[in-house]
Amino acid sequence: MVLLVKSSLDSLINFQSSSQEIQYMTTANVTRLGQINGAGEADATFAKIYAGEVLTAFEKSTVMADRHMTRSIDSGKSAAFPATGLIDAYYHTPGAKLLGQKVNQNEVLIHIDDLLVSDAYFANIDEAKNHYDMRSIVTSEQGRKLAQVMDKHLLQVGVLAARAANVVSGLPGGSVILPTEDGMPTSADFMKNGDHLAAALFAAAQKFDEKDVPEEDRYAFVKPAQYYKLVQAEKTINRDFGGSGAYSDGKVYRVAGIEIVKTNNLPNANITEGVDAGTAARYAGDFSKTAMLVMQKQAIGTVKLLDLGLDTGYDPTRQAHFVISKYAVGHGILRPQAAIEVRSAA
Repeated sequence: MVLLVKSSLDSLINFQSSSQEIQYMTTANVTRLGQINGAGEADATFAKIYAGEVLTAFEKSTVMADRHMTRSIDSGKSAAFPATGLIDAYYHTPGAKLLGQKVNQNEVLIHIDDLLVSDAYFANIDEAKNHYDMRSIVTSEQGRKLAQVMDKHLLQVGVLAARAANVVSGLPGGSVILPTEDGMPTSADFMKNGDHLAAALFAAAQKFDEKDVPEEDRYAFVKPAQYYKLVQAEKTINRDFGGSGAYSDGKVYRVAGIEIVKTNNLPNANITEGVDAGTAARYAGDFSKTAMLVMQKQAIGTVKLLDLGLDTGYDPTRQAHFVISKYAVGHGILRPQAAIEVRSAA
């Protein structure tokens, strides 16, 4: 009887031992949430999620992306845009030889700025203790910051275009509208009076027409304070005057055929250095009296060498994940006749 019990106990022990060996020898089929089709890097798709958050935040934050000319290049430090003048027409005298006309032409170079980056590191231990995903929040903020810097640079270039002469002889340059401009209300105040701003917009539309600037893709960029002054102006949203907007919604869409764009990034300070001034201070200037920028799409351009991108990964030497948002672009003046600065004082 004792031998029978011992034999049964030995069998049970051997069975359990064999089961444990099978359990330890067999590798579980773990589903790695970051892999593509179950293969490759374990965090491959995670980077794309963060990249998507950067792009989404960037696109929502910028107002200039589709309101100016853009060109991409594969290599180089700058890109050239052709600038040509107008050709004349005349009546031909019978027998006279046609020799062709001289057409003034030039080129505009737009230089690529240094690489602009927004970076962050996240320590493993902090992420383990944290109860929410901080990386996705930070990448969204990176996208917003990069969009803000790009918008600032473009709007500064737009104002500088309004102050610039044309590189092509015979073509007009930019324009500046002052409170003393002919046709402006007496003692015009563009910073506080919506009717005066509306009058400046009609003056800007007239200047564009006189310079043969296309009527489509005209924009006026204003600070929120000026935007809401336009909303409250007597005629800008009054349909009896052909206004476009809604007082109840606090919106104004167009004045004098010009689309009104609200932005916090219109410059209003003397910018001399730092990120806002750009590489080699290309976008520096005294914008302390700028009240509004009126611009047609062809006035300025952007050259992209490295479009908005994201680097992300794990740094074992720091026991941390890193997330770096970046781009390398440059901005410049193309057709200054298509830019007008409305200034609060001379």
